Amino acid sequence: MQSKQKINLFSFTMIVVGLVIGMGIFRSAATSAKYAIEPSVYFTAWILGGFFALCGALTYAEIGSRYPITGGYYKVFSYAYHPSIAFAINCIILISNAASLSGVALIGSGYVTKLFPQIAWTDIDKALISCAAILIFYAINLRGLRMSAKAQNVLMLIKISMILLLVVALFFPHHEIAQTVAVAPAPAVVPSMSWIQSLGVSLIAVSFTYGGYQQTINFGNEVDKPAKNIPRGIFIGIALIIGLYLLVNFSYYSIVGFNNMKDEHEIAYVVMNKTFGKNGADLFSFFLFFGVLAYVNALLLSNPRVMYAMSGEGVLPKVFSKQNPRNEVLTVSLTVFAAMCIVILFFAQTFEKILNFTIFLDCFGMVASSATIFVFRKKTKHLDNTGIYKMKLYPLLPLIFMAAYVFVGASIAIQTPVTALVGVGVLAGFMILYFLVKGVNSKKTTEIEEKV
Repeated sequence: MQSKQKINLFSFTMIVVGLVIGMGIFRSAATSAKYAIEPSVYFTAWILGGFFALCGALTYAEIGSRYPITGGYYKVFSYAYHPSIAFAINCIILISNAASLSGVALIGSGYVTKLFPQIAWTDIDKALISCAAILIFYAINLRGLRMSAKAQNVLMLIKISMILLLVVALFFPHHEIAQTVAVAPAPAVVPSMSWIQSLGVSLIAVSFTYGGYQQTINFGNEVDKPAKNIPRGIFIGIALIIGLYLLVNFSYYSIVGFNNMKDEHEIAYVVMNKTFGKNGADLFSFFLFFGVLAYVNALLLSNPRVMYAMSGEGVLPKVFSKQNPRNEVLTVSLTVFAAMCIVILFFAQTFEKILNFTIFLDCFGMVASSATIFVFRKKTKHLDNTGIYKMKLYPLLPLIFMAAYVFVGASIAIQTPVTALVGVGVLAGFMILYFLVKGVNSKKTTEIEEKV
């Protein structure tokens, strides 16, 4: 069904910006710096991350133009690949989203603990705070509470304002702050690590911060004059994001110092403290924590609906479609997703471990989903010259994007092989589960037909 209302260039550009800018910029910069052997590696990683995001956004935009869908990647994968691959990839995307939620919750807990410096917080303490936030919003969602679009717009304004505040800090005088608590030094980068190896590991955190552009797949047929406005909106949006991220990172680099960045997990707090004093930094952390809680709530709202859709397709048990008759809450799907978040949270406990697990799973999803462009180019050739968006420099851009994620995935496998093995095991496990569920369903169908 064609909608008469179309998204204009400005609105689509803002959608691109809104999809990408999240909470990662307030934490992942420190992780990226920790594994960068010199500033040139660090800033190259952020520039390349933006370029890869551009390649990916253009690729997903064409996929969305050629195969307009509603709700998730399952139909895209099942159209291009075997249903077992579609099932497995969608499941690991769900787990990746759960890990992302847990990682962002840890970002929030790290900043909120800054409000109580007299307490010696441990990783377990931060995980418990994160767990409490997840459980609170799980309980809220069980009651059927929905976050309004107005609240989300306010949240976006708060996030943009905080990012701009970090940039504005460059133009204020800075003062040194006394260290009340000794900070443990970051693990030293292996001396023999080459420039390229360092870049690969540094890109892991950068990839997390630039994520979200893949959702442009859902807007391909909703944009006014897509052949012209989609590439323009993506170019302008990604350029704005790269500019903001580079300015924020330059602020971190100038105010905190490159070597000191490696030790400061709550790096934005340090910038605010040096610029506006402890009261300003505490106020910043307060707002940031609420931004994190809203992100947690948004993922708890959206991901159970993906599980509901997969259940409707028959690839998840029907119990995932179960709704509370009183308030229509997807009780089972919501409970399972929240449980996944908590399990991952205590399985990893630290942001770095969750980050590696999340991005390694994302590597499967990104490579597999972007590769569908080659299938769609052949199967939907009849749509060429009909006004849909068709990217320039094909197949170079999708190949660059896929190679980038293969590079990042290989970097994770080298740095943390156990994480990579777990990720591969999860993918294989879901493929096996697909055939088991299919076998059970086929058996039930046969029994029903025999009775009839």
